Amino acid sequence: MLRLLLPTLLISATPALAQEAAQPDTGFIFTTFMFLVSGMLVFWMAAGFAMLEAGLVRSKNVTMQLTKNIALFSIAAIAYYAIGYGVMYPGDAWLIDGVFGTFARAVLEPVGLEGATPDLAYASVGSDFFFQLMFCATTASIVSGAMAERVKLWPFLAFVTVLVALIYPIEASWKWGGGFLDGLGFQDFAGSTLVHSAGGWAALTGAIILGPRIGKYKAGRVHPMPGSALALAALGTFILWMGWFGFNGGSQLAMNDAANVADIGRIFANTNAAAAGGAVAVLLLTQLLYKKPDLTMILNGALAGLVAITAEPLTPGLGQATLIGAVGGVIVVFTVPLLDRLQIDDVVGAIPVHLFAGIWGTLAVALTNPGATLMAQLTGIVVIGAFVTLASTAVWLILRATVGLRVDEEAEINGLDVSELGMEAWPEFAKG
Repeated sequence: MLRLLLPTLLISATPALAQEAAQPDTGFIFTTFMFLVSGMLVFWMAAGFAMLEAGLVRSKNVTMQLTKNIALFSIAAIAYYAIGYGVMYPGDAWLIDGVFGTFARAVLEPVGLEGATPDLAYASVGSDFFFQLMFCATTASIVSGAMAERVKLWPFLAFVTVLVALIYPIEASWKWGGGFLDGLGFQDFAGSTLVHSAGGWAALTGAIILGPRIGKYKAGRVHPMPGSALALAALGTFILWMGWFGFNGGSQLAMNDAANVADIGRIFANTNAAAAGGAVAVLLLTQLLYKKPDLTMILNGALAGLVAITAEPLTPGLGQATLIGAVGGVIVVFTVPLLDRLQIDDVVGAIPVHLFAGIWGTLAVALTNPGATLMAQLTGIVVIGAFVTLASTAVWLILRATVGLRVDEEAEINGLDVSELGMEAWPEFAKG
């Protein structure tokens, strides 16, 4: 009987379903849903950074990296709400037009939208804030790995607070908040420069001011300091790769019609292709240069491919996306030893991956997006690089002059897990 009635029920329900689909809040619902799912994927990247760093630092510093990662994310959530969100998205309330936003905070819609008239052309405030917060936290995560194994916990977290509350929101507002770089035509779809290069510049200045780890460079030679667990580093890379689908896909900022959904699918495919291109390029290049593939380089090659495509994951075809990612991987292979020659100690390779590959990806936008110009892209790179470098340098130097940045020699040799936290990640392998 149910089988006989089912066609009739479906026919009678069709007009009601069509009417429901035509409701003006359908786009609002789907875009809000996209932001929530994409935001959860980008949140998962926090676990990726934690595992990547835990695997690439020595065992005596693993607990410190895990502590830094959960602390910086939590601090970002509070500071971005209190200050950063309003500075980044001031609307019409610029304190300095196109340059510096207001300090207004995000205000969620009332429960059940009672008495509210939300903008049905976009998404809920809560979903938008949640999604944008994940990008802010990612910027801070980039700095953590580069300065590992010798920076004090509390000064580092003090820097993170300034970074997520002011430095990142200010420079991101210049494009995503409708600031002056947006007016100049600068293009950065999901943040190769606004997020990744910005984090890279902050990491570079911090690593230079902090100095290299004890024993890293002796008599003009580089002394390798292998990480504690390549399995964790590989897991972290795969988690980051997965999270990047939300990072780039959610940056479409709309899922309200077939065209936007198709574009999101295109973004996913291009993002994956670029990561694969970066990994394969490094796999082949390290075999050619060193006669053996280098896993840590391959992992960073995949990440560099992801960073490179982030500036424009929509307009390239799959072949172009693969090549953009491959160039990002090649950049890693040549810039990691360059930093060592300059005696800039970047423990996890964050600077080659996020800064250098981010610059390349931002320039590459002009190759595939007809709305972008090389001059506008260069202007954005230089302006944001100069601002983040100067602001970060000032904060690092103030911290070094007041509370100090670096642990003492004994603490560094014994490991930050014991000296700074009094606990170890791998206690069964403790001395004695």
